[in-house]
Amino acid sequence: MSTERLPISVLRRRFVPGRWDVVAFVLVFAALALLAHSAYGLTRPLSHLQAERISLSPWALPGYAAQTALRMLVAMGASLLFTFTYATLAAKNRRAAAVLVPLLDILQSVPILGFSFTIVFFLSLTPGRVAGAEMAAVFLVFTSQAWNMAFSFYHSLRSIPSELDEAARAFHLGPWMRFWRLELPFAMPALIWNMMMSMSGGWFFVVAAEAISVGHTTVTLPGIGSYIARAIAERNLGAIGWAIAAMTVVILIYDQVIFRPLIASADWFRLEQEVGLTPNRSWALTMMRRSRLLGLAAGAFSGVVRFGFNRGTAPNRVRTQRRSRLHDVLWYGALILAVALLAWFTARYILAHAPPRTVLHVAGLGLLTLLRVVVLIALASVIWVPIGVYVGIRPRLAAAVQPVAQFLAAFPVNLLFPVAVSGIVYFRLDPNIWLSPLMILGTQWYILFNVIAGASSLPNELKQVGENLRVGGWLWWRRIALPAVFPFYITGAITAAGGSWNASIVSEVADWGNKHLAAEGLGAYIANATRAGDFARTVLGIVVMSLFVVIINRAFWRPLYARAERKFRMS
Repeated sequence: MSTERLPISVLRRRFVPGRWDVVAFVLVFAALALLAHSAYGLTRPLSHLQAERISLSPWALPGYAAQTALRMLVAMGASLLFTFTYATLAAKNRRAAAVLVPLLDILQSVPILGFSFTIVFFLSLTPGRVAGAEMAAVFLVFTSQAWNMAFSFYHSLRSIPSELDEAARAFHLGPWMRFWRLELPFAMPALIWNMMMSMSGGWFFVVAAEAISVGHTTVTLPGIGSYIARAIAERNLGAIGWAIAAMTVVILIYDQVIFRPLIASADWFRLEQEVGLTPNRSWALTMMRRSRLLGLAAGAFSGVVRFGFNRGTAPNRVRTQRRSRLHDVLWYGALILAVALLAWFTARYILAHAPPRTVLHVAGLGLLTLLRVVVLIALASVIWVPIGVYVGIRPRLAAAVQPVAQFLAAFPVNLLFPVAVSGIVYFRLDPNIWLSPLMILGTQWYILFNVIAGASSLPNELKQVGENLRVGGWLWWRRIALPAVFPFYITGAITAAGGSWNASIVSEVADWGNKHLAAEGLGAYIANATRAGDFARTVLGIVVMSLFVVIINRAFWRPLYARAERKFRMS
């Protein structure tokens, strides 16, 4: 049929931009304008950045908020790329997993100050320019976002139901199409919640990422984090209030434009849909689906996915079995040798700069921090597991709770320093006890978000069986709820524990103007060593913290997750 015979209404729908195209154009244009402005600022001399003083005027906050939001968005994109490559390789290749999974344990245990040496590296990439400082800040935010997303995606790939795996094999899906048609859709619900948690984790450490000092090298980038750092240094409660307001606005924008549509679209990827349930709604998702401009971009992306279509064949396992055993022996032998050499060089370096007595002292500080982490994780589990199950099995409630939980998770612990320091000094309290709750402030939400994701994926048949058999009370929790969320809880608890270790560097040391409080612990040791520019002490603290986290994960959390994967897998 020619276009001349088409009704005017059809022609209008096909070729005339609608209201959603206008909204999409405004948002895309604003994003491009922000990118162009930021790209122009990358070429500025670093001396101008160092000469500029952070303004505490409320009128400066919109610009600072936009710059911080862009850095976190770029870091989120890098975290997604890291997750899709790193976690997929670890889940599909057992030889690679022998290296990548323990390495991920180590990376999540290294506090953000442990990556501060990268500031000098990135600055050297663009001598005298702001671009190096911006790359360093984005990388530091990346280190606070990527690890729990990778853990979540890895565990999702490991828990794909057997019937879905068999269906993919029956259709001869190759690795590329298997990823886009099975693995990513299956992992999407849990990944979306962990993306929100990662974004919140970026806010939690944004002060350390934008205003950080390493020895004689000081980098202060304009942003909400550096704004908060100066407000704390000057004890300006009014400025802190404006910073909280700016954070709230940015978090709400992220929720409406990014996370709300993701949550609404996650319903498409659930294995089962509850009959009669009203789906989550999002004006941004409606805009994306009805805008012709964004439709063209989505069509181009879909074409790229289809271009990678390939049909795979199952390998001949009998023929490759002997070769595989030989490769295993060579691979694990080389791996053991590499780990032994690395451990020897690290121990040699540490002992050359610190006597054994100092090493034992730092290990003792690690035990103090470990005690705080264990007590706080236990308390957070008792509180948030029941709440997470209650929210997760009620999708409408989960949609309402999500932005509130996201804001609370994003709340930087530094903003509580005025209350914490003033209260401890006024009431003459022990910092070793009363600074401890700050460690769990931002990381407890890993448990809540993962439990909500697990409860929301509870099969409808299981709910109906429980209702028909009138299973209630503790029996319902023991036979239905807790087994269903247990693998998700373990993932959240692992990342929460690792995050608590990281948070100790800003929680065991609190400053408010000229008042300084410190608790005995490994986090305070690393923070003080970094401030002093003592690289040897910083390395010692990071190595000890990494050893604690890796040993606990290997000896406690991993066996628990293996049991959950074996006994409670929904397949």
